[in-house]
Amino acid sequence: MDAVGTAQRRRREMAAAISGAGRCRLSKAGAGRRPPPARVRVAVRLRPFVDGTDGAGDPPCVRGLDSCSLEIANWRNHQETLKYQFDAFYGEKSSQQDIYAGSVQPILRHLLEGQNASVLAYGPTGAGKTHTMLGSPEQPGVIPRALMDLLQLTREEGGEGRPWALSVTMSYLEIYQEKVLDLLDPASGDLVIREDCRGNILIPGLTQKPITSFADFERHFLPASRNRTVGATRLNQRSSRSHAVLLVKVDQRERLAPFRQREGKLYLIDLAGSEDNRRTGNKGLRLKESGAINSSLFVLGKVVDALNQGLPRVPYRDSKLTRLLQDSLGGSAHSILIANIAPERRFYLDTVSALNFAARSKEVVNRPFTNESLQLRVLAPVKLSQKELLGPSEAKRARSPEEEGIGSPEPPAAPASASQELSPLQKLSSMDPAVLERLLSLDRLLGSQGSQGTHGLNTPRRERMVLMKTMEEKDLEIERLKMKQKELEAKVLAQEAVDPKDKENSSPTMLRPLACRTVTIAKPLKKAVVMPLQLIQEQVASPSAEIHILKKRGRKRKLESLDASEPEEKAEDCWELQISPELLAHGRQKILDLLNEGSARDLRSLQRIGQKKAQLIVGWRELHGPFSQVEDLERVEGISGKQMESFLKANILGLAASQR
Repeated sequence: MDAVGTAQRRRREMAAAISGAGRCRLSKAGAGRRPPPARVRVAVRLRPFVDGTDGAGDPPCVRGLDSCSLEIANWRNHQETLKYQFDAFYGEKSSQQDIYAGSVQPILRHLLEGQNASVLAYGPTGAGKTHTMLGSPEQPGVIPRALMDLLQLTREEGGEGRPWALSVTMSYLEIYQEKVLDLLDPASGDLVIREDCRGNILIPGLTQKPITSFADFERHFLPASRNRTVGATRLNQRSSRSHAVLLVKVDQRERLAPFRQREGKLYLIDLAGSEDNRRTGNKGLRLKESGAINSSLFVLGKVVDALNQGLPRVPYRDSKLTRLLQDSLGGSAHSILIANIAPERRFYLDTVSALNFAARSKEVVNRPFTNESLQLRVLAPVKLSQKELLGPSEAKRARSPEEEGIGSPEPPAAPASASQELSPLQKLSSMDPAVLERLLSLDRLLGSQGSQGTHGLNTPRRERMVLMKTMEEKDLEIERLKMKQKELEAKVLAQEAVDPKDKENSSPTMLRPLACRTVTIAKPLKKAVVMPLQLIQEQVASPSAEIHILKKRGRKRKLESLDASEPEEKAEDCWELQISPELLAHGRQKILDLLNEGSARDLRSLQRIGQKKAQLIVGWRELHGPFSQVEDLERVEGISGKQMESFLKANILGLAASQR
């Protein structure tokens, strides 16, 4: 029987390990070996007696034996006891610091290695789960202590001169009646749980807040914790009606090559307690809430049993809670389960159920791994001259006649070191800049990893030769066109030097040198002022009146040339408006009379004067008296000085014409 039991136990452990490792994504450093297993660690905390009338004076049903084991009375035989052994046991006199330092603090270092960790508080309602996780201002719990130490670690590891730059973000959510609600943004509604191609569980749309100090954490966490759903029952005045999950992410970026990235996630989970509705007296909404809580905890027990038995299907998707805990149970996280139990005899059945679940969870095997990736940084594009991009034979053919006529050989350059040799990829100058930049980055990366003699692309030889030949032909064609352009420019310069008079009669097909071309400036459009027809007719009828409406005069305009030392000047015709002083004075007097004697309706006949401004003018005139000059309009609210010029131009000619 012992051999059969041993074989079954080994088979269960192997199946659990395989199911846990199937979702793991190994880092590049450990791609050749499986991650080492890490069993779920279980700690049991026994809370003290609660002051009350029920069960007062009864002896406790649970007793601790040592720091790892305890015993509970056997309900089938009162003369026997059931013994349990866990990773840690904390009695009634244990403090918050003892639980945190003994079970939670050691796993924080794994986050700086790019691994995941989770802490779950499990137990019946009223057993002290929320006190263990949150605590009080006098006795802070696991969550504030873990965040304080984690932020201190990130500041030390991410300081100046350290190889890694670290950043911390937090998210806070609750699972209420199978709905995932964002406590940092309650208006976001029900969120969905997804799984990416690497097997990582994520929640799209979940709010993430960056935190750099414990004060930042308190500023976001305290208002969000008040959004969690709680309710009063017979056993607890502030009973948690939902599962609360605090997610803390630690992102690491390497400052130097090869620029690795790591991401570690910490789940701090306060589960809602299982409830017996006969003792809690739940009705209506409380009964519906307890049904959803018990259902999700029942699925959690099924997941643990399936992992221990090595079943091919683990029912993670049967509940939102188990879907979110997929990494924590049988996944890739260092998991700590803190089972909270009560000492009173009236909680005996709940205590036995919690201890049995904790004993089964202790057999679950996880396989944590480092979540690491390599981020290639984009290198600056290499700027090379045309001679460096061309081969020696092409550079010799591309030399200009002037360079060949000099004939003074340059001294040979010093041989370059092996690190300064140009890669064959740098000859591909005609390719797309983005593609060339990526190829050069890959070439430099291969060179930095010590791969000597492999600077070329890993392509077949025939295709590579065809590509190189095509690139050389394009380079030669470009150089040929440049040489032809230089010959044409030199021919034009020689012809102008021989006969400057034939410059204007040269062939229209002959190209002028680029340096001798001038930039022509477009002529501005001529503007004319449209006058009232009545005024123009009266000017024609009375030739004695010297009123010139439009006057034509000349104006000089400068032309800039690229090769000329002094700009050329050219006369240009333009038009300007001139009005006689008599007409101008008459129009201003007409406007002034209208401002002093006209009604609001008469004032609206003026251009740029609407109903609002007309009422302002009438009101100002009643308060301050008549206007002494037209410029007094600037004192009226709503009429600025900038509007006076346009106002006079628009009205003075029309009023003068109507007066005539």
